[in-house]
Amino acid sequence: MTEILALEEVTLSRGALTILDQISWHVAHGEHWVIMGPNGSGKTTLLNVLTGYLWPSRGKVRVLGATYGQTDVRAVRRRIGWVGAGLVEQIARYHGQDRSLEVVLSGSDASIGLYRRPEPREIEVAETLLSELGAEEVAERPFTVLSSGERQKVALARAWLAGPAILVLDEPASGLDLVAREGWLGGLTRLATKAGAPSIIYVTHQVEEVLPWFTHALVLRAGRVVASGRKHDVLTDDPLSRAFGIGVEIVWRGERPWLTIA
Repeated sequence: MTEILALEEVTLSRGALTILDQISWHVAHGEHWVIMGPNGSGKTTLLNVLTGYLWPSRGKVRVLGATYGQTDVRAVRRRIGWVGAGLVEQIARYHGQDRSLEVVLSGSDASIGLYRRPEPREIEVAETLLSELGAEEVAERPFTVLSSGERQKVALARAWLAGPAILVLDEPASGLDLVAREGWLGGLTRLATKAGAPSIIYVTHQVEEVLPWFTHALVLRAGRVVASGRKHDVLTDDPLSRAFGIGVEIVWRGERPWLTIA
């Protein structure tokens, strides 16, 4: 299968502190990965290396066929969608009074704010995305008045509208209540299982957010890989117990894992 990204023995150090330690990770076309690990395990740093905002001290990074250090990283970034708390906060701070439909449409230009008149086809696609996410009723509401779950759905529609080859979701369900989380996951599933969906990289602390369509998992601790591979091989008692430093038991129900403390 076509390679989406490859990290080869990537190490990132700041002085005496090693943040990532010899990370090797490969993602192929058609794979959807979840990244798990405790706070401080290197998850966010790894995402910043993937998007070229942080440069490794050693190792090689290749994304969408481009080798970092030999390419214009900005061109690669334009093919990577991102949904996370930082983006949502920026939109709310600087364009919170924009209609939510306008926020979605800004994804076409990867901008915070809409600075041109959108084409009718773009509006149609944006409205369809909101509908598929179960958020069509928020289209005319200012972004700032939306609930946390609604904001995440609008941010997802915005990222999806740009047609990314890779979609990074950085703890998108953090802070959502049970109903809002399941609504968010349901909307994500409707998009992720469509033909032509991008490869999804999903960061979370909660194993129950690993949906049936996820194919692989990467588990980190202290900047090192604990386990990597197909989700049923990785999301098991031993790797997760070692990663979180506490005994856990994993039970799979309905193709979703559920965790209890052993």
